[in-house]
Amino acid sequence: MVKEITPNDLKTKLENGETLDIIDVREEEEVEEGMIPQAKHIPMGEIPDRIEEFDKEKEYIFVCRSGRRSENVCLYLQDLGFNVINMVGGMLEWTGETKPKSEIKK
Repeated sequence: MVKEITPNDLKTKLENGETLDIIDVREEEEVEEGMIPQAKHIPMGEIPDRIEEFDKEKEYIFVCRSGRRSENVCLYLQDLGFNVINMVGGMLEWTGETKPKSEIKK
């Protein structure tokens, strides 16, 4: 069982100024249509090769289009001992601000 957060709860946390580690696992063309500005983009297929970028002491919120891919990523990382949360409903239910990846400064 993976912990979950709703898009509304995540939006509220961001509006309250909370610093969160949000990872968008969608493909490049999907994030160009708009992603949560505070999110970091790591396509789902790259997660296993970029595992060293994650810290077991931190909590990560994973996002995709509908919540299915991010749930699979959460299950994978949870099995490896990481603290993960899936945003249910994905970007289809996100009502907060979005920006194309190319406009997000990292």
